[in-house]
Amino acid sequence: MKVGAGLFSVLALFLLVGAVFTQRTRPRKPTRRPTTTRRPSVPEPAVPAEPEPKEPTDIPPLIVGPPSVYPDCPRECTCSPTYPNALNCENRNIRVIPLIPSRTHYLYLQNNYISEVTAEPFHNATEVRWINLANNRIHRIDKQVFEKIPALLYLYAQRNQLKEVPSGLPASLEQLRLSRNRISKIPTGAFNKMGNLTLLDLYHNQLSDSDFGQSILKGLVSLMQLNLAHNVLKKMPDGIPPSLIQLFLDRNRIDDIPKDYFDGFSHLAFVRLNYNQLSDKGVPKAVFNISTLLDLQLAHNQLSSVPLFNGHLEHLHLNHNSIESINGTLICPYSLQADMSDHSQLPRLRYLRLDGNHLSPPIPLDVIMCFRHLHSIVI
Repeated sequence: MKVGAGLFSVLALFLLVGAVFTQRTRPRKPTRRPTTTRRPSVPEPAVPAEPEPKEPTDIPPLIVGPPSVYPDCPRECTCSPTYPNALNCENRNIRVIPLIPSRTHYLYLQNNYISEVTAEPFHNATEVRWINLANNRIHRIDKQVFEKIPALLYLYAQRNQLKEVPSGLPASLEQLRLSRNRISKIPTGAFNKMGNLTLLDLYHNQLSDSDFGQSILKGLVSLMQLNLAHNVLKKMPDGIPPSLIQLFLDRNRIDDIPKDYFDGFSHLAFVRLNYNQLSDKGVPKAVFNISTLLDLQLAHNQLSSVPLFNGHLEHLHLNHNSIESINGTLICPYSLQADMSDHSQLPRLRYLRLDGNHLSPPIPLDVIMCFRHLHSIVI
């Protein structure tokens, strides 16, 4: 009986195990997440862009030095005991000119951020002789400034933002440098009573022919150097003082020179007309036959022939024109048949530049025979 029960148990266990192995595995259904409702995206509020820095926020901070041995020396300047009459305020990021000590003769304010020059800082500075205001942001110089400094000799205000020549300039002034500004106007009478001025530099401005009437430079009876290069002149300026030694007119639009333009100049030695629009038509035959002329520069024009010149000329620049030939017999200031044994009577030309034309070596023999002092020729 017990054996039969045991066999029955074994049989039941066997059937149960077989059922487990023969049963197929049902595939699981993929679980699906419940769908969620998305909220519409709300754009973030735009952060306003910071505006471009404006003056004076783009100016570096003021540089202040240590206390000076002079109690009246501004902290943004230096006062050297070696040069007690000099006030050095350059490269200090200065925006406003400080109070100038009364002992100051030489005032250096270049390379700062000064926008205007007023009279207040010069209240006690009546002995100032020299002012350097170069490379600032000056757009205005008060007329009253020069009333405070009547003995001023040198005024350097190049590389600023002036739109006209300052008014009220003192009669004592000897040098006025206003290059690289935005000057397009010379006020009437700006140079009146300035008989001591020897140098006037107006290079790289916006001056035109209308700014040079017959009388605008009339009072400059001592003027020796005039720089009007890099303006917008279309003709030779009127009223140039006969005392002039150096005349610079490079980089304008000049295409014509009146034949008697240089008459009356008794000291003129240097003339520069490079980078203009001069052609043979606009250059009279003997306009440069000036006995005092030593250096003549006519490079980068439209000349097709060599202009006549005086035997005293030493340097001649004719490079980058349209010259195709040179006739030494025509341009020689003296006859080639004359007695050339006395070298002191020979033409004095030492340097001749002809490169950038339609020429090729060799140099014509008649050129060599005439200009026997010629040391250098570029062709």
